[in-house]
Amino acid sequence: VLVVFTVNISGGPIKDAELWGYPKVIVDIFFQYGLAMILFTCMVGQLYTQVNASHYMLDYVNSYFGIFTVWVAMGVEFSGLLHPPYVVQWIVIKMAGQELVSNEPPREPFQMLFFLARCVFSVAVLFFSFAVTMEALFAEKTTMWKGVPAWVAVIVFFLLMSVVGMLEGMQIAFFAVAKLTERQRGDSMWAKKTCNLLYSGSGNNL
Repeated sequence: VLVVFTVNISGGPIKDAELWGYPKVIVDIFFQYGLAMILFTCMVGQLYTQVNASHYMLDYVNSYFGIFTVWVAMGVEFSGLLHPPYVVQWIVIKMAGQELVSNEPPREPFQMLFFLARCVFSVAVLFFSFAVTMEALFAEKTTMWKGVPAWVAVIVFFLLMSVVGMLEGMQIAFFAVAKLTERQRGDSMWAKKTCNLLYSGSGNNL
């Protein structure tokens, strides 16, 4: 997310920028609102590499950058900055009346204390970030289009956050479900329709 955000900023226009004499509406859509950078980032920086990596998985892993990426991810995990999902996981499991099943051994007292401290720290950072974001939206200090009321900007924000969450979750779910047999996929109508579309034939749709 940080890399894509930085890429979009690097290609962002200055105020009242013009391009090749195109009409204002074209410049606004592709340049001011960032559609050109979005398409370029997705197609060049993401989609073609994802498609290639799906066919040449070991080649993508077999590099220094591959192991460097894992080190960075482990460093972020160790920092505890992104621990709120664990808290949400606990809440959901308790609400479902289930027990947490883990392949890891039980944490020792010091490990549990360190883990809980990072959870508290990350939740505090999350709430602070949420407060800053809401204040900016209601104060109309974001790059939301002019004339859009603050309450509409908040609704759009939560709507897009929900879409991003569903898309990220589906990526994980699709590859996890690929390991299950057809019988293990359950009887839910939409799940079955999705699986039939994804895994039919040789699985190229996935």
